[in-house]
Amino acid sequence: MKKLLILAILGIAGCAIPKAQTAVATYDFGAQRLAGPAVSENSDASGYPRLRASLLVPDIMTPVWLDNTAIQYRLGYNDLARVHSYAANRWASTPGSLLVQRIRSRIAAISDGGVISVIEGARTDYTLRLELEEFTQVFDTEENSHAVVKFRASLISRGSRVLISQRSFSAEQAAPSANAP
Repeated sequence: MKKLLILAILGIAGCAIPKAQTAVATYDFGAQRLAGPAVSENSDASGYPRLRASLLVPDIMTPVWLDNTAIQYRLGYNDLARVHSYAANRWASTPGSLLVQRIRSRIAAISDGGVISVIEGARTDYTLRLELEEFTQVFDTEENSHAVVKFRASLISRGSRVLISQRSFSAEQAAPSANAP
């Protein structure tokens, strides 16, 4: 009985000893590079056409399952409907925040009218409403995967609240390795 009691105490004490923590790696989209077509009279030095109107770009709308910093992946070879998260890898911010930050930066680089966020409260000519639909890594096999990004953009006149244009965007790119980096 004493041996059993001693083993139980040691087992409980072992649970209290902190285990080595795996460092969490944090990622963002990296430094932005602007490359574009040749310069013309209606474009800037990067070659992009100039935007003459002012534009409100509010925070992107995201599904609940993407509104966190987890790096999400799907196992296409097993159950494509199930979303998984990497345990030791995170985004620096939510995928929607990272994406809208990059879009605002790209538009600001080509804008004469300015890019405004909601918190600035300034009047603008148009609103660019963004909805993130997918932002995952999909594993086709255990060794091969690709990144998938899908979102919808709607351009709305601020004065008349009329939908000017709406377009869905999607991109897929093979991953260089079968892991989060």
